Amino acid sequence: MTANADFDSLVPAIPFSRRSFIVTTLGAGFALAVHPVAAQTVITTDASGLSAGEITISKADGAMPAYRAQPAKGSGWPVILVVQEIFGVHEHIKDVCRRLAKLGYQAIAPELYARQGNPQQYSSVDELLSKVVSKVPDAQVMADLDACVVWAKANGGDTGRLGITGFCWGGRITWLYTAHNPQVKAGVAWYGKLVGQANELTPNQPLDIAGKLFGPVLGLYGGADQGIPLETIEQMRKALALAPSQASRASTIHVYEGVPHAFHADYRPSYRKQAAEDGWRRLQAWFRKHGV
Repeated sequence: MTANADFDSLVPAIPFSRRSFIVTTLGAGFALAVHPVAAQTVITTDASGLSAGEITISKADGAMPAYRAQPAKGSGWPVILVVQEIFGVHEHIKDVCRRLAKLGYQAIAPELYARQGNPQQYSSVDELLSKVVSKVPDAQVMADLDACVVWAKANGGDTGRLGITGFCWGGRITWLYTAHNPQVKAGVAWYGKLVGQANELTPNQPLDIAGKLFGPVLGLYGGADQGIPLETIEQMRKALALAPSQASRASTIHVYEGVPHAFHADYRPSYRKQAAEDGWRRLQAWFRKHGV
């Protein structure tokens, strides 16, 4: 695939078995598996001056629910895909969309587990992972994000200025999608895992595609993240530096010393205000620098 490929013509080619949508609307609040919710640090961004709310994105096998936020007036906004954590599209992810919309973006967060199950109904992280998350094929996710780009183009978004950001599970997807879609100008991956076992549903990890990025990625990671060892971050850095892709070589990873996983998640005890705010500033500068 080249950067000049006709992207829209590529969307129907989906190499996985279709299944019907289980989730057709977004829930409210947080998933049951999110506990405790650190209410004292939850950031709430209002929708004043915005058009924000649930949308549906048409797919051949049904309608996928998503959250969209954009300025209330105008059109031609740069587009940022927002990829969920393992908990699905809950209040924090919706709020991130509104924060981006306040900056002038059209932000879209699709519920990427919609065919596999409702992440909000599971009270245990282990159960959520085994019954829903582990059953989601990367190919399905790539195609669903492709459909979001098509929707954005038809609904006022400027997909010539396309970015993607994601958190945890979505951080990994950010790396993968930036190697999938030649339209992506830049990505920001928040603490997404970089290495792992390949299987039929997840044949590649970010380290495997490090040399094939279409747009440069900024990785934001915690130095005390128990699930993402620093040695894997160093592996990724080396792979990026030696990559044939100019976008890969332009990518960078910033590590916050002593900071845990999910440090941007203001609704969880893992939230670290200083690192989260610094990461948000870096995200904005990164997208501006790379034309998003």
